[in-house]
Amino acid sequence: MNQLTRRGLLSASAAAALAAALPKQSFAAAPTAGKQAPGFYRYKVGDIEVTVITDGANRLPVTDAFVINVKKEEVNAALVAAHMEAGVFVGPYNPIVLNIGGKLTLVDTGTSERAYVASKGATGQLLTNMAAAGIDPKAIDTVLISHFHGDHINGLLRADNSLAFPNAEILVPANEHQYYMDDGNMSRAPKGRIEDVFKNAHRVMKNAEVMKRLRTYTWDKEALPGVLAVGTAGHTPGHTSHIVSSGNSKIYVQADVTHAPYLFVRNPGWHAYYDQDPVMAEATRRRVYDMLSAEKMLVQGFHYPFPSVAHVEKTATGYREIPLPWNPTI
Repeated sequence: MNQLTRRGLLSASAAAALAAALPKQSFAAAPTAGKQAPGFYRYKVGDIEVTVITDGANRLPVTDAFVINVKKEEVNAALVAAHMEAGVFVGPYNPIVLNIGGKLTLVDTGTSERAYVASKGATGQLLTNMAAAGIDPKAIDTVLISHFHGDHINGLLRADNSLAFPNAEILVPANEHQYYMDDGNMSRAPKGRIEDVFKNAHRVMKNAEVMKRLRTYTWDKEALPGVLAVGTAGHTPGHTSHIVSSGNSKIYVQADVTHAPYLFVRNPGWHAYYDQDPVMAEATRRRVYDMLSAEKMLVQGFHYPFPSVAHVEKTATGYREIPLPWNPTI
């Protein structure tokens, strides 16, 4: 048992007196930041440097119409199982920039500067995060488009309808362009979402400056050196994915073969309302994901959680995504 000594008691009393005599310090409360750090991430595919740039994320309510062949209760259960909020679908947008031999190619454009203003910065972050990544929009040599949905083409134009990437050639899938630019197809489009997709595609792709720079590419050929175009129809009629290869390394840039993996990779039979031909989209999804799991090929998912690169493997009911570990070096 410790015994208090007279010397110890005097020392403690002196220390207490000294502390009481010192002026009390006060610190101002630190303000909260209220925003995230810039969102970009880099990795290599052989000699090709890939920069993933977040365009932000959208939040949509989960209704019975969200997945057309599954009740919302089942969708919400899958969200909860993935530690997500029930009743809310969070959809990220992740364009990428490929540096191939010093030439810069942007694959898809995100939701646009106009969306950044309308969403108060929740989406449309591409240009802001490109700047943080040290990529000048004027330095983009090529914009490679996968399909004509707004979150993939709207970023071609700034809020004033000028070109966001003024020095870039714009490459689009020939099948997709032919389908959406056909006035007959547009006249037959069902009212609502699909009609709106047509109208928006005409707004963007028939912009005079876009038309000057627009070229088409075809499936099963290289759209660019090291970038093979692969037909993955269903989500849209001319939906296109790309296999980026360098040396023995490759990655499958899938665009919208699936959306959020915790829903549509794990449940490939679910039909999202935004797939134009859901039966074809499911067949494409299963074919692609069978190949990815068999070949152990990396996949870059436009709507995967940032930085949206993963391996996939088969499960008893579908597939499972395994995000690539964050690498502090390139």
